Amino acid sequence: MINDSVLVIVDMLHDFIDGSLACANADNAVDNTLQFIQKTRDEDLPLLFIRDHHPANHSSFREFGGTWPVHCVAGTRGGEIDEKLQPYVDEDLTFDKGCDPAVEQYSGFDGVNAAGQSLGEVISMLEPENVFVCGIATEFCVKNTCEDLKRAGFNVVLLGDCLAYVDAAGHKKALEEMSSEGIQIRS
Repeated sequence: MINDSVLVIVDMLHDFIDGSLACANADNAVDNTLQFIQKTRDEDLPLLFIRDHHPANHSSFREFGGTWPVHCVAGTRGGEIDEKLQPYVDEDLTFDKGCDPAVEQYSGFDGVNAAGQSLGEVISMLEPENVFVCGIATEFCVKNTCEDLKRAGFNVVLLGDCLAYVDAAGHKKALEEMSSEGIQIRS
């Protein structure tokens, strides 16, 4: 099931792990993702990282009328991918989202890499049998990314042990909704 697949790693960033928006189960999510990557290294699984990458004046921040505290500002530690995953990061396969200060962007599907290609475009070029997804936070960026991938026609497999979330009830509800939409959830 791993061959001819890709792994999309959503927002495993410091601010969501131990920073201003630290999520429940974040350390476990990172460690379990690392184990999954290490178990599949010999299968040459492409790793695509999504990175919330906000300017300091982003509209999602409370001080600019948004819902959230300041988080994942480009160029700060909080906006960087966890150091345990850094050895696997390829900038060509890292997709930034939330870069426009006026636009809230939960899904990584339209996030772009340094070459200006979207996540959706790159995955389409790779033609995977399965798109495995893990990340932070289940209820927001993970769910929106999975739904966009599914709508684009991909077979989406969510790695249930590799998720962190804002709250347990929201996490459970998001998993139920994704499952009912045909997104497979694998423990």
